[in-house]
Amino acid sequence: MFAAADNSGSNTVPVRVDRWLEIQQMAGPVTLYRGQSSQPARVGLRLQAVGDGIKTGSKAKVVLAADTGIGTISVSEQTSLRIQTLQVAPGNGRITRLQVTGGQVRLKVRPFTNPGSRLEIQTPAGVSGVRGTEFGVSIQPDGKTGLATLSGSVVSNALGKAIAVNGGFQNLVVAGEPPSPAVPLRNDTSLKIEIRKEIKGNVRWARLIGQIDFVNGLTIAGQPQVTDRNGRFDLTLPIASQARVQAVVTTPLGKKQVYDLATW
Repeated sequence: MFAAADNSGSNTVPVRVDRWLEIQQMAGPVTLYRGQSSQPARVGLRLQAVGDGIKTGSKAKVVLAADTGIGTISVSEQTSLRIQTLQVAPGNGRITRLQVTGGQVRLKVRPFTNPGSRLEIQTPAGVSGVRGTEFGVSIQPDGKTGLATLSGSVVSNALGKAIAVNGGFQNLVVAGEPPSPAVPLRNDTSLKIEIRKEIKGNVRWARLIGQIDFVNGLTIAGQPQVTDRNGRFDLTLPIASQARVQAVVTTPLGKKQVYDLATW
């Protein structure tokens, strides 16, 4: 779990209020979900109820603005985000909890004036809670969550162990394990890779063996990949006639690097 150090306002009560997240900017294919229905997203549309969400396609991105004016949420390509909670705490504090099951998001949140307000991001590995900071998360298909804090502080909490991830640091949370220690922020998109070529029958195969920074996300041939806790991966792909594959490395803060790999 990721959680803010300040637990004030934890006793929330559901109150019917006009709460929303508005699409402020977008590019590429983005789908807006409301209940069981869906439609193409566009600037100005709002997510207003629990269960509302968006899903970005390849090379798409969205910037969401919160109704309270506390900041923005930048959503990267191939990312799913849904509203889990829109509540009001005692003292009129606003509670916003968003679920991100895969992909990458970056939050820029000003310090709250109400001590009962908070904004949280829930991933398969836990919850990132902040009261004023700039940070991002990158979620792999198996739920591993890389966290990077640019400014402010986030507390990474899992299995009863809490790690403060302050500005200029990063860490990793694996579902069912304590969080890793915070290490200096790298925001490094470098890719180390070795390509081994094989022919089996009449099919050409390329084995890609490499490593990225352990908090980063990796997409190869348009598919999100799983790396181990050290950022290592080992993947075998059938090679088409063009014999080139694109790899994209994305940091939790949203920095991207595209690699055009000659696999044959």
